[in-house]
Amino acid sequence: MIHMLSRFDLKPGVSIEAFSQEYSTLVEQMRAKGLVSSTGQIGRREADTPMDTDADDAPEYYVVMSFADREQLDRSYAYLTDTSANQATSHPAVNRSVTNHVFTCWQDLD
Repeated sequence: MIHMLSRFDLKPGVSIEAFSQEYSTLVEQMRAKGLVSSTGQIGRREADTPMDTDADDAPEYYVVMSFADREQLDRSYAYLTDTSANQATSHPAVNRSVTNHVFTCWQDLD
């Protein structure tokens, strides 16, 4: 399994509720095309604990998306970066809602 951590802030005026709805729609669209295995819930950073050692300006929101394997991950990336194909999805709306986004991928070790 390969996972992608998305770290991001919301643009001014975008509510977490509106973003969550668009993100859920996008994941369902991707799932229907076999482009994602699962996603976790969107989380908010808890920066006021000594357990959080990230930079003070690290993004506020986080979500993990999971892929069955590298092939599914690569198909997902190709689809989401093909602007003619993904216009029919919620991806453009999700992208317009976020700023300071960083993506980190890792693979489970067997």
